[in-house]
Amino acid sequence: MTAHKYTAGQNVRFRPDRREDAAAGGLYTIVRRLPEEGSTPQYRIKAKTDGRERVVRENQLERP
Repeated sequence: MTAHKYTAGQNVRFRPDRREDAAAGGLYTIVRRLPEEGSTPQYRIKAKTDGRERVVRENQLERP
């Protein structure tokens, strides 16, 4: 089991995969940690710009 790197309330930058909408990238806030998918931690994040939420993998996030 891999430990989550980020905590709720922390600001992160989301980098979408090539198959995802590149416009979705940007600054987000971690809403909560989610169970792992395989061996990759997941998070629910909320966009700073429009408040939309999405579920992402940890490897799609970085510190701003």
